[in-house]
Amino acid sequence: MKFVDEAIIHVQAGKGGDGSASFRREKYVPKGGPDGGDGGRGGDVILVGDGRLSTLVDFNYQKFFKAQNGEAGGKRQCYGKKGDTLIIPVPLGTKVVNVETQEVIGEVLVDQQQLTVAKGGHGGLGNIHFKSSINRAPRKFTKGKLGESREIAMELQVLADVGLLGMPNAGKSTFISQVSAARPKVADYPFTTLYPQLGMVILSGGRRFVMADIPGLVEGASEGVGLGYQFLRHLQRTRVLLHLVDACDPSALENYHKLCAECEKYDATLAAKPQWVILNKIDLLGEVEQLEVFERFKETVGDARIYAISAREGVNTQALSEDIAQWVCGDDIPTTDLSG
Repeated sequence: MKFVDEAIIHVQAGKGGDGSASFRREKYVPKGGPDGGDGGRGGDVILVGDGRLSTLVDFNYQKFFKAQNGEAGGKRQCYGKKGDTLIIPVPLGTKVVNVETQEVIGEVLVDQQQLTVAKGGHGGLGNIHFKSSINRAPRKFTKGKLGESREIAMELQVLADVGLLGMPNAGKSTFISQVSAARPKVADYPFTTLYPQLGMVILSGGRRFVMADIPGLVEGASEGVGLGYQFLRHLQRTRVLLHLVDACDPSALENYHKLCAECEKYDATLAAKPQWVILNKIDLLGEVEQLEVFERFKETVGDARIYAISAREGVNTQALSEDIAQWVCGDDIPTTDLSG
């Protein structure tokens, strides 16, 4: 299925039914008086979270959504039927914005959570409401109100505890496939990941966390260069970022700083998240080279945690996952030494 994380649709709530102007008509009740009922309320348009969905692709094919109108009031003080609510399923993590005002209407984050995006119009009043001592036979009634109508922009931000950052071919896809059931495309050329991948990492004791992998970033990503820029939003809900670095690349440290700068340009809040440095592909380095790379990063990244792994061979990946689980669960447990 094609991955789509943005969509604009038009929603139209139902119109309220008109009130009724009728009079009681019975054989032995002369001048029975007004008995027109109120119109029914128009149906609302509601977005509902559906954990089975992962993309907004369906909204590429249907752009207009309209709820049912309320029915008109009837005689004998019968109220019109309320219009049916229109339910629209959306993926979890969907942010909704009013296109005209740019106001954030809300977010859908939990399965079956409801978010009303257009309210139905009130039904009109029947003539029973206008009877008085000086007007015993009112013919006045009111029409139903129009329902709300607006364009809304939906933006999907995937829900994950951990986000993977890195240059193309740093090994992010290999790592997520090693520690979870996710099976992204892995190849020896850049940009094998074309859209975000989610993986559930399950550890002993029922501990688990969700990891998100986005396409590799390059310098200039904050200005739209490369594939990763349009997916950076999917890391905004994560609690910790894993910055995977190709330890064999002579420019590894320089690339790390470049991508940190790109995150800062894109969103200071994203850049402020805890970032762990993961030195990958250590299986291709000797012990002395591993230590040199580790020390070089340790001198420049401050208090950031640094780990040395081989995603391809599975070296230290399990222990790293244990540390991530401890962080996500909030356990104050000494971390594993994965320095090489």
